[in-house]
Amino acid sequence: MQLVSREHIAIAPDVRSCKPHIVGTRIALEDVAVMHLKLGYSLVEIAGKYDLSLASVYAAMAYYFDHRDEIDHRTAEEDELVEVLKQNYPSRLQDKLRQLRNE
Repeated sequence: MQLVSREHIAIAPDVRSCKPHIVGTRIALEDVAVMHLKLGYSLVEIAGKYDLSLASVYAAMAYYFDHRDEIDHRTAEEDELVEVLKQNYPSRLQDKLRQLRNE
């Protein structure tokens, strides 16, 4: 495991596919960034909701801003992959729900 911020941030091959995450959790830094920047949660709310130290949440955001281009690029690639998978492998559950609604 590679420690990035001695107490708060780690990168480990067996946790979230090597994504930087908050130490002792599986919460990736991009998850914190999305909750804060896109969903509008305050950092205090995120810390409380996931029982994290406020310092860890601030460290996550600091790391995100230091590596924003890299993290956003990886997130966009993952989103594209999800869309391709959805198109190539449609959800049988969604198909079944559509059929039930049409009957």
